[in-house]
Amino acid sequence: MQGIVIGLDIGGTKTHGVRFEDGVVVRDDSTGSSNVQNVPREVAAANIAELFSRIGGPGTDGRKVSRVYVGSGGIDTDDDARALAALIEPHVPGADVTVVHDSRLLLAAGRSSTGVAVIAGTGSAAWGKNDDGDEARAGGWGYLLGDEGSGYWLGREAVRHSLRRMNQGLPPDELTQALLTACGLDDPNKLIAMFHSAATGRRHWAQQARLVIEAADAGHAASRLLVEQAGQDLADLAAQAARQLRIRGPVVLGGGLGMNVPRLQDAFRAALAAHGITDVRVLDQEPVMGVLHLLAEES
Repeated sequence: MQGIVIGLDIGGTKTHGVRFEDGVVVRDDSTGSSNVQNVPREVAAANIAELFSRIGGPGTDGRKVSRVYVGSGGIDTDDDARALAALIEPHVPGADVTVVHDSRLLLAAGRSSTGVAVIAGTGSAAWGKNDDGDEARAGGWGYLLGDEGSGYWLGREAVRHSLRRMNQGLPPDELTQALLTACGLDDPNKLIAMFHSAATGRRHWAQQARLVIEAADAGHAASRLLVEQAGQDLADLAAQAARQLRIRGPVVLGGGLGMNVPRLQDAFRAALAAHGITDVRVLDQEPVMGVLHLLAEES
């Protein structure tokens, strides 16, 4: 791959950028999220500007960036793609900017041109493609309508678990106590106002997923069930996409939760096996590296 190419992976928590020069990584950096579904547009623009100040600009030989390939959550329409491209184009005059849903990056980073990619991060979604070029998606509706099995889902379920115990007159258990400590609260009832407060958004509650995972690993039964349910819900998304495409894999699991939580991975594999899908892979490199695979497919 010749020329200077920048790949971006925009998630709910961060924007990861890599600069490739003639196919070689020369810069790798991250800023806050620039997904306008998670942060205000002005914050997204500022984060993009900061990242390009670090990895953009001409090369030492005077060459300019020729291509920017972007994968982002929330890219459901051409208008979504154009709106994000408009934030990027001023930083790379004359460059060709391509914006796709971030699940496309994930499948490519899984070294596959066909199959189903499943994102399990702040949010969740599945996307796939078959040998005929047909595409299918499942989930990816956002946290108000779905995001099953995501970090946000686990964080919200930890709050719901704690409130149910409160309503039943039960004392805080290990998960509830960990949640109260992390939130700086002394009473489960205060979780209601904090959850609905504008001061704590999707990212805050997605970060509480770690408390569920830690409690599950420590043997907390309810937390184990939540993590296993997350794996099963993600597998259902993958199976829906695979069924539409009439394929049986591969299925590539990525995202912060998908790549780093073995208990969730085990539940994901087991649930997919029940659907007759056994070619299941956990992503072993950053999704942005899928840019190289996607560009190679174009040539």
